[in-house]
Amino acid sequence: MIVATWITFCACRSLARVLLFPSSNSLPSFWETLASVVSSTGTMGNSCVCREDSDLEDHHHGSARAPRGQARRVDHGTGVGADAGEARSSRPRDPVRPPRRGRGPHEPRRKKQNVDGLVLDTLAVIRTLVDNDQEPPYSMITLHEMAETDDGWLEVVQSLIRVIPLDDPLGPAVITLLLDECPLPTKDALQKLSDMLSLSSAVAQQDALNPAKHRNTTAVLGCLAEKLAGTSSEAHPTVMLFALIALEKFSQTSENKLTVSESCISNRLGVLESWAEHPDYLKRQVGFCSQWSLDNLFLKEGRQFTYEKVNLTNINAMLNSNDVSEYLKISPTGLEARCDASSFESVRCTFCVDSGVWYYEVTVITSGVMQIGWATKDSKFLNHEGYGIGDDEYSCAYDGCRQLIWYNARSKPHSHPCWKEGDAIGFLLDLSKKQMIFYLNGHQLPPEKQVFSSATSGFFAAASFMSYQQCEFNFGAKPFRHPPSVKFSTFNDFASLMPSEKIILPRHRRLALLKQVSIRDNCCTLCCDVMADTELRPCGHGGMCMECALQLETCPLCRQDIQTRVRLIAHVS
Repeated sequence: MIVATWITFCACRSLARVLLFPSSNSLPSFWETLASVVSSTGTMGNSCVCREDSDLEDHHHGSARAPRGQARRVDHGTGVGADAGEARSSRPRDPVRPPRRGRGPHEPRRKKQNVDGLVLDTLAVIRTLVDNDQEPPYSMITLHEMAETDDGWLEVVQSLIRVIPLDDPLGPAVITLLLDECPLPTKDALQKLSDMLSLSSAVAQQDALNPAKHRNTTAVLGCLAEKLAGTSSEAHPTVMLFALIALEKFSQTSENKLTVSESCISNRLGVLESWAEHPDYLKRQVGFCSQWSLDNLFLKEGRQFTYEKVNLTNINAMLNSNDVSEYLKISPTGLEARCDASSFESVRCTFCVDSGVWYYEVTVITSGVMQIGWATKDSKFLNHEGYGIGDDEYSCAYDGCRQLIWYNARSKPHSHPCWKEGDAIGFLLDLSKKQMIFYLNGHQLPPEKQVFSSATSGFFAAASFMSYQQCEFNFGAKPFRHPPSVKFSTFNDFASLMPSEKIILPRHRRLALLKQVSIRDNCCTLCCDVMADTELRPCGHGGMCMECALQLETCPLCRQDIQTRVRLIAHVS
């Protein structure tokens, strides 16, 4: 326990110094202290468990990762019919994470490959993993098998740091995907990683013009913190960004958060949050994360919360903070969102439409995997299973990174080039003609009509985000950059929100309010509003009302398919 606490302290203090002291003179403090983090034996955080021996990996990895290891995607060219429907309903789906294929007891280990080549092959192919029954790429399977030993894990980690380029939008996500599926490192592996990286002042000076290595190192540390926890004269912004994200993940426990707060990081973040509106989209990400951390994690005495001072007078429609999956970050304006989790986070807006022609725009802040478009209230937000916008029959989404249109968990390519930072994506919904049109910087695609076979009204603007992705929405509160030539309406012109409905509270304040809410006995565990009077069959689980039960397809407790719902008769004494 003493060793674990020391590692946490060193890691948090080291990462904080990237933000506190970005000059080259302070790099030695960061890297040398960081070396002590990795070289120390023990655990990171209060509840992590490193592998004591790599021979135990198969048992540990299989039990811990089995649910997500089953994730697959439906091939839009095969599997049509009842069997395909059953396959979709019985297996979770993940937007880019392939299944990890286990090696049979008599199957020989794959021949060792060039690790750098395998990492680059995975980076190149990851955007093409779009079908359910598609096998994972050979490169990823091989990397996972190599990482089953300490030496192999170290090779994979070093390669991720060494070869992932700075300008590839999927680079950090690939680091997260690969490390998340790899076995947990042993204590010896962490010790060797420190020796191999040789983090020191001399190395920091040599690598000053290599921000990719610095960025990748902090991304790796952030992944390890999440798994194991319950340049020139100034640091490159991407290094600062991923150092801040790593600190957020270390601060998931109160002890770690206290350690970070004691480093006076809030003072530095107070400077960096001024980048939240910066025209450089990388610095804008740093500003967004800095502001979010100051509002939610590293509170600064005397600082006014952003939601208390932001001007929302002209904003009548925004992202709905009450209708969002758990890890998405939403700005106090309600118009910008970001995901830094490994899950697929989704959100809808506060206004839905039933008739007419409607348009909104999104500015791309990061150019990675996002699925943005239209959804109804029946659309599923299953972030850990990888279901997002465009992954059911009630939504349709545009994916500018993989150049795909998504509907009902199936995709088809579109003709637009890959989106890039600063691009404007337009979304037109024509309910009279029953069609959706997607635009990239004013250039339109052919209309999409599939979703109208299942839904004809109640449409929301909606989006789903992969790791480290961010964008800004415009529902009409300011002029559009590329308005379509047809006549349309905007959400902002027709929607209305009470002042209290516009407030997006920091998480700690939201939790404090929830603790004050009195919940009646025998209340529905899902809506906490009406009496729990329904039992699911055949599993027999209950604790919910009929209205909530009717919105479920599988039991939230055991994930078994629901065949019938039975309302229980209350006995009145």
